[in-house]
Amino acid sequence: MRLKPGALLRFYSLCGILIQGSQGQFPLTQNVTVVEGGTANLTCRVDQNDNTSLQWSNPAQQTLYFDDKKALRDNRIELVRASWHELSISVSDVSLSDEGQYTCSLFTMPVKTSKAFLTVLGVPEKPQITGFTSPVMEGERMQITCKTSGSKPAADIRWFKNDKEVKDVKYLKEEDANRKTFTVSSTLDFLVDRSDDGAVLSCRVDHESLNSTPQIAMQVLEIHYTPLVKIISSNSWPEEGQSIVLTCESKGKPVPEPVLWTKDGGELPDPERMVVNGRVLSISFLNKTDNGTYRCEAKNPIGRNSTEYVLIVHDPNAFAGKTGPDHALIGGIVAVVVFVTLCSIILLGRYLARHKGTYLTNEAKGAEDAPDADTAIINAEGSQVNAEEKKEYFI
Repeated sequence: MRLKPGALLRFYSLCGILIQGSQGQFPLTQNVTVVEGGTANLTCRVDQNDNTSLQWSNPAQQTLYFDDKKALRDNRIELVRASWHELSISVSDVSLSDEGQYTCSLFTMPVKTSKAFLTVLGVPEKPQITGFTSPVMEGERMQITCKTSGSKPAADIRWFKNDKEVKDVKYLKEEDANRKTFTVSSTLDFLVDRSDDGAVLSCRVDHESLNSTPQIAMQVLEIHYTPLVKIISSNSWPEEGQSIVLTCESKGKPVPEPVLWTKDGGELPDPERMVVNGRVLSISFLNKTDNGTYRCEAKNPIGRNSTEYVLIVHDPNAFAGKTGPDHALIGGIVAVVVFVTLCSIILLGRYLARHKGTYLTNEAKGAEDAPDADTAIINAEGSQVNAEEKKEYFI
């Protein structure tokens, strides 16, 4: 059959319009990240579509859906929405093997495609702490390891002692047999101290698949140590006739046995006045014979320790004499003050008498030629230069 020239021209024009219209059609997709075991939603949109079919295919190039028709028998894959402008599907119970590049195809001339990469996060397993022993003796070295497997990408492990992070740790990352996930471990190595007793060691695993809720494994430290001993006295200045109470404080783990009190390396010499009640030693009616070194000793299965207290009983009368006023010193000070005062009075008297005599003598000398006393004094002062021999002093 031959087409007329006019019909052939109209056919070519129609094909040109279809091709020109298809050039403005592009499928749009987005990359998707999902946690292993979750559900991934893959969406392909076309803003301009003239009834052209859409298709989703997996990384193996197997067709999953062609428009609203399911092509692959997989109960995990379901249709969410199908229209000329959108084809959305969901993949439930996602596994690590589902990871890869998915393709949305728009069947224009030529076919246009858009890629969406599906990333599957491997959830780390609950961490396990190994190498932990309890109890531990003070001064021993503890080396414990926290490990978690199945993370993708590799998880981060941090150690905490109570609420403070421990920085000096050893971190190790290994690829699992599936070559997709990782096993990570962190080792904490330190010398234990009695201050560590009761401390909480926490291994914390952080990973983007955990939604800011880290996985934590914990262990509580139990440290055994020898007793720490201290004696507390009830009287800071014991005197004869008084009483004193000495308390022996001992702290250790396990709890120390009842303490042992001794005096100068032997037993307490006077059990009637020196009474031991548990950790307390009470001594009544103190006297000079009680002076000496008192020792308190405590022990537990780890070891023993002791401390000493030197008791000095004071004489209350001697103490009062030392603290009373020094009468001899006060008497000496008073004598010095009286002596200085008397000397000052004598010197002042001599000074006043001397100047009074000079005044009277000068007045007498000037009275011979002067009509009054004032003139006599003036005349006497003027004549002193030439008549030094006429001065007269009265003492």
